[in-house]
Amino acid sequence: MHHLHHHGYLWVGPKHRFDEEALRRPPHPEPPPVGSRPELVQRYREVAAEFPTCDLPPLETRNWLRKPRAQVRGTWPEASDAAAWLRDRLTEYAPRFMSDAQRETLRPDTLVASAEARLGWGGDVSLGYYLERPAYLSLALVTCSSTDESRALPCPGL
Repeated sequence: MHHLHHHGYLWVGPKHRFDEEALRRPPHPEPPPVGSRPELVQRYREVAAEFPTCDLPPLETRNWLRKPRAQVRGTWPEASDAAAWLRDRLTEYAPRFMSDAQRETLRPDTLVASAEARLGWGGDVSLGYYLERPAYLSLALVTCSSTDESRALPCPGL
């Protein structure tokens, strides 16, 4: 029996920061080879130093697990509780959504039900919304299994 649990992450900030994709990718596993252009080496060092601590949402949802434990907003053994956290955040931020249309198309019940189902089979959930300019909201739920070694990323809760 796998012991699944779920970690919640939330980021709100200027959209231009969210668009800094280089900082949202983990560093390449291998440093640049000896003799590489100095700017490549410098860039690698910057990303290697910044990615783990940078609060920006990673491009791949699972890479949240590489971030400091302090960035975890909550951990739940039950998918339903993790989904309830998601519902609460959507309700909290909905008044700041940029457009009425977006508020009207937000269907928390449907979103929460699909999030819960996805977490239930071990999937991850990632949502993003424009708030009033220039803000952007990113929400993520990452499923962790205490017994699944194949995922190879450390669990921040253990």
